[in-house]
Amino acid sequence: MKRRNPIYVVGRILVIPIFKLLFFYKVNGKKNLPKKGPYIVCSNHLSNYDPVFLALTQKRQIYYMAKAELFKNRFFSWLIRKLGAFPVERGAGDGKAINEAEQVVNDGRLLGIFIEGTRSKTGEFLRPKSGAAIIAQQMNVPVIPVCITPKNKKVKVFQKVTISWGKPMSVEELGLKNGGGEEYRRASRMIMDEIKKLRENDLK
Repeated sequence: MKRRNPIYVVGRILVIPIFKLLFFYKVNGKKNLPKKGPYIVCSNHLSNYDPVFLALTQKRQIYYMAKAELFKNRFFSWLIRKLGAFPVERGAGDGKAINEAEQVVNDGRLLGIFIEGTRSKTGEFLRPKSGAAIIAQQMNVPVIPVCITPKNKKVKVFQKVTISWGKPMSVEELGLKNGGGEEYRRASRMIMDEIKKLRENDLK
């Protein structure tokens, strides 16, 4: 299994106290993340801070697909690659990005996917995309649902944010057998339903 990048490790250590002051974040269920083995970390998406929240709430490094536009600046591209991001051309069926995602899984690492495909501007859940289900089925890898729940639906500084980790969902539990559009959509809804349940518990 590939080790965490040193820049990622140092950055995480430096950022934790800053985020604790800015967001008063709380973590639930982090024991649901196994210490080793490949998984798809599947979260809702509310802000640019979301990858940082997920990184700070557990020790394993997560590798994300990120929109290609973020990689145009040479220095920023170098930095976010070290932090675990790799580019994807959205809406273009990017085979290179899919191959890189598969390599992450094959290496026993964590692949991060925001299941809605884009940020929710209202804080409400958006319709889930099928990317996580497709990779889960093709690579036979479990999915871990995660919910980011801020106070008043939007992530803002000096307000409480709860990050809750759900239990891993196996390919069998998701009903992923032969693949296909309907199967992927059904599995994606199941993942989203688990994310919604995590929010319901956080708001009690």
